[in-house]
Amino acid sequence: MMLAVPVLLLALTRSEIIERFTMPEMTKASGLVEVVADCSPAMRREYQGPVADFVAGTCRQLYFSENIREMKFAKPGILVFIGDGKTNDTTVVSSPKTRDDGTKYMRIYLPSPAYSDVWKFRLETIKGFYLAVKGETLNDEGAIEKFRNSFPELRAADEYAKLDAWRNGDMGGHDDEYFLKLDRTVLIPGEARESDVLSFASKLYLYPANFSFPFCGKHRALSFRGAIGLAKESLSIRLAAATRFSGIVVHGGGRGENLAKAADAYSLFLRELAAGKKTEDELGELLDKADHLLSIALDEAREKDRERQQ
Repeated sequence: MMLAVPVLLLALTRSEIIERFTMPEMTKASGLVEVVADCSPAMRREYQGPVADFVAGTCRQLYFSENIREMKFAKPGILVFIGDGKTNDTTVVSSPKTRDDGTKYMRIYLPSPAYSDVWKFRLETIKGFYLAVKGETLNDEGAIEKFRNSFPELRAADEYAKLDAWRNGDMGGHDDEYFLKLDRTVLIPGEARESDVLSFASKLYLYPANFSFPFCGKHRALSFRGAIGLAKESLSIRLAAATRFSGIVVHGGGRGENLAKAADAYSLFLRELAAGKKTEDELGELLDKADHLLSIALDEAREKDRERQQ
């Protein structure tokens, strides 16, 4: 192995030898990223900049997703070496290192940058970021999770998958409080998925303040429509409506105009139900309008879901 370098040097011109021994590093992201190209000047010009930009861009995305201000590094936290590309080698070789002063960094080697496995390169970059910036050691699974969390659409898709599994009863043993909070969270601002609309629809019920005292002595839950005919004879139903009309807006807010309109319409219905002044027919008309707006929101959400899947 030691003979390989002299033999290689004999095949190079004097200027090429000098060029190889004076490889300029390229530093990005406030010193976090350093890329060194052990290759010809032409190849260096072609790959060193793009590789440095790719790594730095990935790191800046992670800084943003973790809500961390970009840090300055006296020594690189991710050190990338570019090989001479004499083979079609897709390998990405990486290893975590610790310096004498205790600082950690990731060393990544791309034998042939033109053919490197870009996905693997990204994962190793993510591992390097968390090693250098947060002192965390990630495996491939952890790096993939961090990558997906750094993009709002991918993170939302993962959260929706968790929510759907929880709603279907497939997340036994998990923290229900966490999922209840997640259920109230706007995962994609200004946009509703079908599961959001269906989740909203599942909340269109009234419940007694105390389950030991059901509505009218027998109803432990009432649909909004079922409450219309009983509200005037039951103060507890109207009190339940009074406690719900503001909260229903919260559940529909932030997820697109159509769902917000439906939530406002249900809120108006609940306010009038609580007031006890409108006739049953008038309350029915208000609820019909709210149901119609909800069906529009559901159709829109389903259409957008189909577009995402294409």
